[in-house]
Amino acid sequence: MAVAAVVGVLSGAAPALAGRAGTERYTAPNHRIDHSTSTNWSGYAVSGFGPYQSVSSSWRQPPVDCSKTPTGWSAFWVGLDGDTTNTVEQTGTEADCSKGTAVYYAWYEMYPKYPVNYPNRVSEGDSLSASVTYLGNGYFTLTLSDSTRGWSHTTTQRLKAAKLGSAEVIAEAPSGKGGVLPLADFGTAAFIGATVNGSPLTSSTSGLDPITMASGGAVNAEPSAIRGGSFTDAWYSE
Repeated sequence: MAVAAVVGVLSGAAPALAGRAGTERYTAPNHRIDHSTSTNWSGYAVSGFGPYQSVSSSWRQPPVDCSKTPTGWSAFWVGLDGDTTNTVEQTGTEADCSKGTAVYYAWYEMYPKYPVNYPNRVSEGDSLSASVTYLGNGYFTLTLSDSTRGWSHTTTQRLKAAKLGSAEVIAEAPSGKGGVLPLADFGTAAFIGATVNGSPLTSSTSGLDPITMASGGAVNAEPSAIRGGSFTDAWYSE
């Protein structure tokens, strides 16, 4: 796995493989039940009118209620591919519950490689911005910034197998070796300024797919309507 080229790092620690909440985890492609339902994604994706070469959005780090979900995981990110393809190029944040304690951190991932954690602190309420841009010849630039903490990371990574088949802004239940992990109670995540290929993501964007996360007949998380690149995503169950 390539080591990130980091801009504006406030800590001297090196990025580490993800897994801070006590288990090896990763974010994964959309596990579709049908066109607009998934077992691990909730949010918005676009596909069918690519190639998709850039995606961006901003959000405030949702707090997790570890009294309701003492052990759980949640991830918030932007990325290319994964909705109709087998790779995902993505960056974002995590909000997990480990034995009743909230754990927050930031990462990037070039799936199927494992995610790489950044060393900088993330806390509930932080203002985050993220983007993924295709540079050509299999190279991508992934940028994640925390304006509350004053740090920003930019890394250039290569994934030659990437198809540029989708773009997405997602709240996810990460996966482990045994499959999709329990979804931590993140309340509501508010995404703003979402763009794909430089244009705001709206209800009229071609190929737009609002995705509801569901399992065992229950809704786990669901997005609101999207307006001018903004929407909320609400937690309902693990």
